[in-house]
Amino acid sequence: MGMAMMTVPLAMVVAPVTAQAQAADPALATVEALDNGLIALMKAAAGGANQAARARQIGPVVDRAFDIPAMARLAVGAPWTGFSPQDQTAVVAAFRAMTVAQYATNFDGYAGEKIAITGPVETRGADKLVRTQLTGPRGTNESLNYRLRQSGGQWKIIDVIYRQGVSELATRRSDFAAVVAKGGAPALIQHLNRIAANPK
Repeated sequence: MGMAMMTVPLAMVVAPVTAQAQAADPALATVEALDNGLIALMKAAAGGANQAARARQIGPVVDRAFDIPAMARLAVGAPWTGFSPQDQTAVVAAFRAMTVAQYATNFDGYAGEKIAITGPVETRGADKLVRTQLTGPRGTNESLNYRLRQSGGQWKIIDVIYRQGVSELATRRSDFAAVVAKGGAPALIQHLNRIAANPK
């Protein structure tokens, strides 16, 4: 079953002035579009859409919401500059395929989940943080917080922070470091493609 965010009552605790300020924030619009796409994906899964169909559905949503090239570069870290341009392009493509496959797998059913913004958009240097919460049908909550940065005039997600402040980017960097150390970009591309093929 997929992830869901905060309930309407929780969203309503935000004061009207804050809600108006948030509505004007383009970073918030990016996250709301992603949330809507994830709910639609869960509903499609509940309607019988298979993994491939869900991947086709969520792919364009991922492309609009996430800065996949920046995420791939940041996840690789310092070794990125040693990759050839062709390898960089291949890593970005494999990183995207992995991300799409994981969303299509993780958001695989719908049972009334809700996603809502849980507070005002926070500015942190050049980045913004948007906090959301997924609420499941039995009142289970999952925090999904997004770090965004401007790219091409748009605010795009560059990191997802899960429960207890676990950064997806930091986790990826740790995972990729050993792979790159052993086999460079070709090994990383194979690693990403393996995850995309079996994203459980």
